[in-house]
Amino acid sequence: MNILKFITAGSVDDGKSTLIGRLLYDTNSIYDDQLEAIQRANRKNDDGTVDLAILTDGLKAEREQGITIDVAYKYFQTDNRKFIIADAPGHIQYTRNMITGASNSDLIIILIDARKGVVEQTKRHSFIAKLLSLKQVLVCVNKMDMVDYSEEVFENIKIDYLQLAKNLKLAHVDFIPVSALKGDNIVTASKRISWYSGPTLLEYLENIEFEEKKSDTWRFAVQYVIRPQSPEFPDYRGYAGRVIGEGLKVGAPVLVLPSGIQSTIRRIEFDQKDLEIAEDGQSLVLHLEDDIDISRGDFIVSADRPPFAERTFAANISWFENKPLDTNQVYLLQNQTKVTKIKIPEVHYRFDVNTQEKVYGEDIRLNDIGRVTVKAAEEVVFDLHKDFPANARGIIIDPRNNLTVGALTVEELI
Repeated sequence: MNILKFITAGSVDDGKSTLIGRLLYDTNSIYDDQLEAIQRANRKNDDGTVDLAILTDGLKAEREQGITIDVAYKYFQTDNRKFIIADAPGHIQYTRNMITGASNSDLIIILIDARKGVVEQTKRHSFIAKLLSLKQVLVCVNKMDMVDYSEEVFENIKIDYLQLAKNLKLAHVDFIPVSALKGDNIVTASKRISWYSGPTLLEYLENIEFEEKKSDTWRFAVQYVIRPQSPEFPDYRGYAGRVIGEGLKVGAPVLVLPSGIQSTIRRIEFDQKDLEIAEDGQSLVLHLEDDIDISRGDFIVSADRPPFAERTFAANISWFENKPLDTNQVYLLQNQTKVTKIKIPEVHYRFDVNTQEKVYGEDIRLNDIGRVTVKAAEEVVFDLHKDFPANARGIIIDPRNNLTVGALTVEELI
């Protein structure tokens, strides 16, 4: 049974949490104690029914205000598939939390209020989906009950969003008209939307398949060096970490970066067993044929298809901090397990999320997305986002307060 990881996104009060609550409720995926807690919360909808959004609004402030602040993760399964859901906040000030959830998702469900249509947050979240190379976009036009289940309203929103998708070059976009509050087209096909003949949300999620682009190389960021130096293991030297990509196997020639030393994979340990070939995403312990000075933050990579190791590159950046990006400030860049001092001396442009046009000569401020130059104090090991997205991402940290102030994807060499 494969796992589908998806995120819900959209503007404030578009019904993201209610949609997830309805999905869990109608698939009998809510435990009795959870249901009792919802009922005790005494938060009701206008029609007197229990507010299912409480299922994902776990913070006290979220329940008091009726909004989502942090990303909430929920897990459920059907006979056909397992699911990991990330419920992202809609408020613009919490866009950084939405990016966190989206970075680990395969599919994004963008909710649009049928009464409001495509709004600024719709465009911002779609832009982020494009930058993070999410495999699929599903647009759920919600609150169809508030527009008398009008096909014309749905079709007009579809036309508007398809134009946005064209501007952003989003290749895979589908649409479903729903009412999360009433349960229309969530798990059961709606008789009130008889003009729609496509799948329900659950049917769509159970059956969606992606054209998997298998990577033809791999990367291994060292997280920990295991060197017991005990009588039982006098010569044991293993490197713990997680492999990304395909092709890591015993006997493969490797390159250690940033040192540039070459060696060969002697042994692969996984769960106290030896493997001949590793799979993408496995947490492993690697052993090399040679004793090499390797520490946390170093990379063991395929010698046939190595990544770049550079100090200067261009990146797309998403800014999370209330203060604008300071081109004179020293920041920290964390990519995989490596932390490096950097400066961002030049802002090339920022993107206008409404028009998708480039805007020159302006600062990068809260929730802005733009293109910048990054200069590092030492070599950064990375791939270009178009080639290997999993090793082209990083977060930016302010060393003065240890807050994450931005995220980036490496786009090109300079």
